[in-house]
Amino acid sequence: MSQPAQLAESARTMLESDAASTALGIEVTRAEHGHATARMTVTAPMVNGHDIAHGGYLFLFADTTFAAACNSHGPVTVASGAEISFVTSARLGDELVATAEERTRYGRNGIYDVTVHRETPGGLEVVAEFRGRSRTVGRIRD
Repeated sequence: MSQPAQLAESARTMLESDAASTALGIEVTRAEHGHATARMTVTAPMVNGHDIAHGGYLFLFADTTFAAACNSHGPVTVASGAEISFVTSARLGDELVATAEERTRYGRNGIYDVTVHRETPGGLEVVAEFRGRSRTVGRIRD
């Protein structure tokens, strides 16, 4: 997974060890100040028996973007829960973009919203909406 300059060091460290996201070709292009952006192409192994992207892959994509955003602050932070709403189907070859936005942090907790969308001739089309809850569990990595 390539790591552009707009990645906080703490997010970069986490992503460098993320074999699952790397295997799917997820590229995090920004992770700083509680926000993150990532890209992923829907490939043949991600398509289910209905000829659409399997929801588990869409969840993983949104979750990776969420993880990059909540780890951009420094301390090791993990998900304490998440949910996703599928708005429309993604299909083979779709180029997806996910954007994560921090809504609030309180104590060791945080809430983040992630929108997964694709570009169409008519503009951006929302594919899924994800809400993640985070929990800071450790110190900044060495």
